[in-house]
Amino acid sequence: MDEHFNKITKAGYEHIKSEIRDLEEARPNKIKILAAARALGDLSENAEYSAAKRDLRHLESRMRFLKKQPQYAKIYTPTDNDTVEIGKTVTLEFMDDHSTDTYEIVGTPEVDIEHNKISIASPIGAALLNHHSGDAVQVSAPGLTYQIKIIKVTK
Repeated sequence: MDEHFNKITKAGYEHIKSEIRDLEEARPNKIKILAAARALGDLSENAEYSAAKRDLRHLESRMRFLKKQPQYAKIYTPTDNDTVEIGKTVTLEFMDDHSTDTYEIVGTPEVDIEHNKISIASPIGAALLNHHSGDAVQVSAPGLTYQIKIIKVTK
């Protein structure tokens, strides 16, 4: 796979495309809100106009960013083994306190920490990459190093 492309799961690719569609659908309403705020008069002291303009700029900026993601992404299909790679879910044990956690390994554009989706570029993701169930792995994060053990890898 070309090193200039980001590996991404099929679900992550579809999510980006869906978010682009949602933003495109929301854009005409944001433009109407901006036009209505502009019609209120004096733009120098018009808080509604400033807020509407900021919201539209934010939407368009996000849309530009998202539209570039598929151009530099390649959908990655994980293998049917217990090797940690993009598209796999990994249950692991932190060796210092024996707590466990489960993460989905995803491509960089689809990271979502709130939903336990971590990238292969993160310290944990990079350490886990290409390891297998039962392996103990050392994670090197800024300012600390710790051990984790891979309990289970699923597709």
